[in-house]
Amino acid sequence: MDEIINKVANSVLEVFDLEDYYPKGIRTQIDISQWLLDGFLLKEKDFREHLKNHDWTQYQNHFVAIHCSTDAIIPAWASILVAIQLAPFAKKIVNGTIEDLDAALYEELLPKLDYSVYQNKPIIIKGCSRKPVPMRAYVLAAHHLQVYARSIMYGEACSAVPLYKKK
Repeated sequence: MDEIINKVANSVLEVFDLEDYYPKGIRTQIDISQWLLDGFLLKEKDFREHLKNHDWTQYQNHFVAIHCSTDAIIPAWASILVAIQLAPFAKKIVNGTIEDLDAALYEELLPKLDYSVYQNKPIIIKGCSRKPVPMRAYVLAAHHLQVYARSIMYGEACSAVPLYKKK
């Protein structure tokens, strides 16, 4: 019987796993609708009072996304005011969803990586992850890797989709 050889483990293929760079920390989403009348109407005086009485310390060192889960029309200053309240406590604040927050974290992190270690190498951007890696992170990673890589694939080594090959 022939010996089973793991060709993937013996290949020169480099795996770029975005999950390895997933920023550690608590992600919290704040829904502005909780401070609106019936979830839709912003009454400035009441809104400011709710913010004044809210315990902002609970967001210490959190990554925070500010959003509104209803179709309320919110003036821009409302989200800014929430962000100002959060600023002394949160590590990062974005307007949007948790996915927008994760994308913003990757957009901050990925440009700072040293991609030169991938010079003229075949790269596979790992597709499966246990953590919520946003699609924008994959696009940004491919953009940075393309400058250095000989080729880029996406997925797993056993079923990768070719994306780019240097001419």
